[in-house]
Amino acid sequence: MSRGVSGPSARRRGSRAVNALTLALAVCAPLVPAAAASPDAARGLAIAREMKARDRGFGNFTATMTMRLIDAGGGERLRQLRTRTLEGAEGGDKLLAVFDAPADVRGTAFLSHTRRDRADDQWLYLPALKRVKRIVPANRTSPFMGSEFSYEDLASAEPEKFRHAYLDDEAVEGTPSFVVERAPLDDESAYSRERLWIDQARYVPLKIEYYDRRGAKLKTLVAREYRQYLGRYWRATEVRMDNHQSGKSTLLRWSEFRFRQPLNEQDFLPASMARAR
Repeated sequence: MSRGVSGPSARRRGSRAVNALTLALAVCAPLVPAAAASPDAARGLAIAREMKARDRGFGNFTATMTMRLIDAGGGERLRQLRTRTLEGAEGGDKLLAVFDAPADVRGTAFLSHTRRDRADDQWLYLPALKRVKRIVPANRTSPFMGSEFSYEDLASAEPEKFRHAYLDDEAVEGTPSFVVERAPLDDESAYSRERLWIDQARYVPLKIEYYDRRGAKLKTLVAREYRQYLGRYWRATEVRMDNHQSGKSTLLRWSEFRFRQPLNEQDFLPASMARAR
């Protein structure tokens, strides 16, 4: 990893008290020595809020995704799904994902409702059982559909759910980035902390490291090939999650982003999951 870049404009952005960040994870453990209630904590929170603020106002969007499950020996399984996202007031976004292939998971649907001050509400529709199953907080650490993403990883990362600390400036593949560490306030989180590298120009995450409750590095997420939509909103085309403890990986490839589609609240109800197509 190359050396970071900082400057007056980055410091001004980092010092503003603006809006919130969106991505989740990490626990109630200390961030770094003496980080709580320090200027670095305030700056970390400000960066998180700016990240969230820059992604508000998109309305809604749909996209398609391939999920490649890679085992420790290099074997692969492929899944295909479609997603819909509806922006809600004050960050209360809703996400619906429906699996199309392979046949054994076709029709399975996942629904998540963002909550700013508590765990998100999540449901899974299982077509073989013809019923909707609520994901209780105790099960949020379970793998999502056999991937290296957990249900917790699919939850929102509202700033109110974490303690933050700005650590440093570093570059990721030549891109100047803020390094911010955050710890979740949820006692049932699988993570003690997570470390984010956030693009200083676009305020999007380039890399996230997740640490388990013992403090050992568990997983690393890398997001690449960002593209801009509506002249403002950035979305990664490729997201890879590597599990350092199991040797497994999951690669997500996104395509066909379409913003401001004819979606409404009725499309994101648990009772509608069985009819999602």
